[in-house]
Amino acid sequence: MFSKSTEALEYIAKHHVEMVDLKVSGIGGRWLHITIPATRFPASYFEEGVGFDGSSGSGFTNVEDGDVVAIPDPTAAFVDPFFHAPTLSFLCTTARADTKEPLGSDPRAVAQRAVEYLRSTRIADQALMAPEYEFYVFDSLRFVNEPLRMSVEIGSSEARSDGSNTPAAPRQAYLLTPPTERLHDIRSEISSILEQMGVAIRYHHHEVGACGQCEIEVCLADLVRAADQAMLVKYVVKNVAARHGKLATFMPKPVFGEAGNGMHVHQKLDRAGQPLFFDPSDAAYAHLSPTALQYIGGLLTHGCALTGLTNPSTNSFKRLVPGFEAPVYLFFSIANRSAAIRVPRYAVSPAEKRIEYRPPDATGNVYLMLAAMLMAGLDGIASQIDIRSRHFGPFDVDIARQDAAFREGITPLPLSLGAALYALAADQHFLTKGGVFTSSFLENWIAVKRRDETIEMARRPHPYEYELYLDV
Repeated sequence: MFSKSTEALEYIAKHHVEMVDLKVSGIGGRWLHITIPATRFPASYFEEGVGFDGSSGSGFTNVEDGDVVAIPDPTAAFVDPFFHAPTLSFLCTTARADTKEPLGSDPRAVAQRAVEYLRSTRIADQALMAPEYEFYVFDSLRFVNEPLRMSVEIGSSEARSDGSNTPAAPRQAYLLTPPTERLHDIRSEISSILEQMGVAIRYHHHEVGACGQCEIEVCLADLVRAADQAMLVKYVVKNVAARHGKLATFMPKPVFGEAGNGMHVHQKLDRAGQPLFFDPSDAAYAHLSPTALQYIGGLLTHGCALTGLTNPSTNSFKRLVPGFEAPVYLFFSIANRSAAIRVPRYAVSPAEKRIEYRPPDATGNVYLMLAAMLMAGLDGIASQIDIRSRHFGPFDVDIARQDAAFREGITPLPLSLGAALYALAADQHFLTKGGVFTSSFLENWIAVKRRDETIEMARRPHPYEYELYLDV
């Protein structure tokens, strides 16, 4: 929004801004915020930052060394549409309170270091990315998680008729129109607000899930900006839904038997404004350049480890199952939604040529996700991976319809969060190049995920287990 801090301060003064809101991304990927009266917001905050406790909720530090600061980025500002008082929000980098150096654990700083590393390799100077945003909008959702009572109840007027509409058929709601689909105006409102914030929207539509699944697609942007936009999209989607008395969720698999919510990531590299993924030769598969194929090879080689960052929840692996257009094997193909990497058939010009990495979902911290994917792709280029010799395809078939002999040799994605974290622990050298990720950060990430999610979920009985085992 601004090119420098002085412009931001002038805007605050001229537009009668009452509050300044500082937003930081916690390790887990959720925004945290601090609000300051505009009259108490000096220019020095852009250099010194605003102090907060980095050990409470954010996961940045330990309790014995909790002091950190949020340093606002004037180029990542927006007028917040959801607060009553006129409020200007800044996205922030979290830094040490004394030296002001970005924390090794700050997700936004990790993404920034990934871009710096990209430029240091001289392979490219720009990584352009665009996640797709799939989410459900429910009329209501109630859950109980107690020792003697467990339940989930979801209300959706699209899936159950209230007498004024025809309910959508399960898994057949793609591009559904009103009156059966009832979320068009909400998606349009979300898209209009995002456009006003500077997020370029390609389109929105109803997705496959019958009980309120939606999708919004955005245009490619620089990696850090793409991650910033992802945080904005989730923020706006949830707040607009709440404004209408509904609940929006990006949870990967909220409804059994329906399509899950992915966060497919389109990506490409440019150097000096020239696209690197396009090959004009008709002999080149899907007009992909050798650089693009090596980048794909890096993503697929490290695909199992990547799931520890791109799919870091126990629920993620309820989406990555056969039969729901979610990938379960690491291979690539053109226009193939059963592949881990799809090459869009409609992206035919040099500037449009890109790939789509399909495993990720929104439970990951988007800054870490995009940085990790870039690092995997760059490792593939640096290693000059021969994609065909590693049995990564291209396989232009529906993998779910192929026999076991065909699938043999194609690497499957992990089946659980525990397996994904194990893969990340065993394969992380590509992430630590250039100091982008630190070993200590990755070790802590894995340990916390195992302790707080994998183990805790494994300890709890599931309602379906009562159906299976109550009468043993």
